[in-house]
Amino acid sequence: MTECSLIAGMVKPTMTTEAPDLSALWEAHCHHEFATRDVNATMSTMVPEPYVNHIPTMTGGVGHDHLKRFYIYHFVNSNPEDTKLVPISRTVGKVRVVDEMLFCFTHTREIDWMLPGIEPTGKYVEVPLVAIVTFQGDKIYNEHIYWDQASVLTQIGKLDPSGLPVAGIESARKVVDKTLPSNALMRTWASSEGKPI
Repeated sequence: MTECSLIAGMVKPTMTTEAPDLSALWEAHCHHEFATRDVNATMSTMVPEPYVNHIPTMTGGVGHDHLKRFYIYHFVNSNPEDTKLVPISRTVGKVRVVDEMLFCFTHTREIDWMLPGIEPTGKYVEVPLVAIVTFQGDKIYNEHIYWDQASVLTQIGKLDPSGLPVAGIESARKVVDKTLPSNALMRTWASSEGKPI
């Protein structure tokens, strides 16, 4: 056996690459968006060419410049002062975080990304919101953000829920309190009472 083969057989390479703490990285990103309202710090948590898609309103941005423009002029400083995120659940995978929360605010200013073109109503809103965040290494690659736009429009008085299968703030309250009634929008619910199960 040669000296090289002896060394190769005895020395085992060690890899000490620890997985990044995706939950902490996502928390930092949200902190810069909603607490410090610092666009440059927000962008520093992301890959060079990220994208964000707010599904109900198709707002966000693709690529650094487009997203930074969106953040500066239509998102970070468009959120009302009392905006808060209330955590409900979080699932962390190898490259993805799925965050369920309540998004709460008083509609004191136009919120371009959520309620584009709608003047402030002064109404308070609580809506369940889900963020699906994908990472590349220790940077955010993309965000898909979902919420019930009908609930938001109902809460600010722009959608009359009469006769429609939509809920207002009740949907947010049900997320945090499972004892609240289910099936209230189903007209036929009472018809199954007492039937065999």
